Amino acid sequence: MDRPNTLIFHHPEGPKPVVPVRPVFLPNAGCPGTCLYCAQEVQTGRSATALAEAYANLRRDLEVASASGSAPFEIGFFGGTFTSLPGDYAARFVALGHEFKERGAVAAMRCSTRPDAAGLPLLRELAGLGLDTVELGVQSFDDGVLTASRRGYDGATARAACEAVRQADLHLGVQLLPGLPGHTPGGFRRDIEITVGIKPDCLRLYPCLVIEGAALAGMFDRGEYAPWELETAAGEIARALPLLWRAGVRVARLGLAPEPGMLRKIKAGPWHASFGSLARGRALLAMLTQLLGGRRLAAIRLPRRYQGEFFGFGGELACAYEGLGLPKGGATTWDEPYFALETA
Repeated sequence: MDRPNTLIFHHPEGPKPVVPVRPVFLPNAGCPGTCLYCAQEVQTGRSATALAEAYANLRRDLEVASASGSAPFEIGFFGGTFTSLPGDYAARFVALGHEFKERGAVAAMRCSTRPDAAGLPLLRELAGLGLDTVELGVQSFDDGVLTASRRGYDGATARAACEAVRQADLHLGVQLLPGLPGHTPGGFRRDIEITVGIKPDCLRLYPCLVIEGAALAGMFDRGEYAPWELETAAGEIARALPLLWRAGVRVARLGLAPEPGMLRKIKAGPWHASFGSLARGRALLAMLTQLLGGRRLAAIRLPRRYQGEFFGFGGELACAYEGLGLPKGGATTWDEPYFALETA
């Protein structure tokens, strides 16, 4: 129970995963075409590799990891449409990972794929071979946005794919791209409502960027597309985060990782080197402001885990906390897992 003049706040975000994900990039492998926004070689920093070579490279890397006795990691097959790989490559990759699961080098496996390539029979087959998680590149559940973005499926297909993943007894991941053609903040809020209802095990949020080499870059140059401003993207995602956290959805990623060479290829869009910190700090401020309910904040003790984002990127939120009454030096860290807010 709170002490007089003290408010206790438990951050709704769940614990961080303890097993690292080691990505295996298969750029555009299995994809029926190139998506409007996609420039995989720029975004991943990897060029397309023949599947036979990628398979051989993975086996070599897993042999090294197994021999070294390093801590087990999760394999992530990313960058293409894994469930549409030609021949039996999807099964072969998963079976290879399972071999090293049994040897203790691999803890789990996940893959990314399109909603219209997530057939239940294949998902069940891959689950039986040892796959643990499927991340669906949904991008949006809005039919208009999906049509404008030339995704080739509708929102009903995306929702059905989420259900198929669950029916196959796999963990479900969802990827959303706020700011696609035709996407409004209101449309993104509806996407978040649907996502909360589905309650995936993890979610990645990648604000849509205009990258050289992608078809979207041509639309941008012709004045046919305008990306979201940084403030819009950060503000909308900050608004969504508490809803997701409270629903038990783990937000695994906010914004694209700054791969070498990518920065100079971004033509426009809400890019920020620390986008995650930007949005998370604003979400935390909003939750604490709501808890205060108009009371003045005299001091706060916060878990060390959140000290890097409390005042926001570059201290941008310091003035906002001062406006709540927090004096300079009034924020301290401690080893408790909760926040303690002293009110005036």
